Amino acid sequence: SRVMKVTDYADVRTRNRFEQIRGRTFAMIKPHAYANMGKILDEVSAAGFEISKLKMSKFNSNSVREFYQEHVDKPFFPNLAQAMTADVTIGMELVANDAIKKWRSFIGPTNTANAKAEAPSSIRAKYGVDGTLNAVHGADSTASHSRETDLWFGGMPAQRMMKTTAVMNNCSLLFIKPHIVKEGLAGQVIDLILEAGLEISAMEMFNLSRPVVEEFFDVYKGVLPEYLPLIEHMSNGPMIALEVRQEDVVARLRDLCGPHDPEIAKHLRPNSLR
Repeated sequence: SRVMKVTDYADVRTRNRFEQIRGRTFAMIKPHAYANMGKILDEVSAAGFEISKLKMSKFNSNSVREFYQEHVDKPFFPNLAQAMTADVTIGMELVANDAIKKWRSFIGPTNTANAKAEAPSSIRAKYGVDGTLNAVHGADSTASHSRETDLWFGGMPAQRMMKTTAVMNNCSLLFIKPHIVKEGLAGQVIDLILEAGLEISAMEMFNLSRPVVEEFFDVYKGVLPEYLPLIEHMSNGPMIALEVRQEDVVARLRDLCGPHDPEIAKHLRPNSLR
């Protein structure tokens, strides 16, 4: 079946009914939690959240002030700004019943010490350090979700405040295919890439149309026996594209992926991604 997107509702009553049942929220994995982003994504999926949008980006002095505009005049803002501009951040839109309340409960209290005491199984208790380096962020209202999601994903990519972190040098491309995303296993793939000593320098979720997929995989047409099923699969759900960097990255990444056929990979390269 093809992925279909509801762009609007026929009337206000229908809108209110469906938005109450199936809500959305904005979430971030903060820079200091980079090494744990795979594990956090695993927990997101295991908790029943659907990731509808995802992108790696990096705050600068202007964008961090815009995103945290309500905190700019507060005494803790300089430390917050320093922490958030230190490295890359993962922005996500999550879908679940009563998503805003569910996510904020799931991640725990803002201060990590309080999270460890009051919600020891929460994300902040497991991966946070203190009140600033607390692993993740969650929108606190529907208005915040709308504003924050728009800053990350609204409009054309070139005009967005939060842009891709792709560097396009000494790198390779890896797709996490739709069936892995759907099964909530993307975090495990990311973990294995990082454990192999490779750097993920950019990441974004895409829903590709069939013509785009056909153009991308055109080199395999007439060569790969599974060409048509591959085209169908890659155009029927969200996938995640990763820019991976390191010395000799192409050979190292192909080695990590293993043989093209998963059954062969299980016998010859049981520790490979496939």
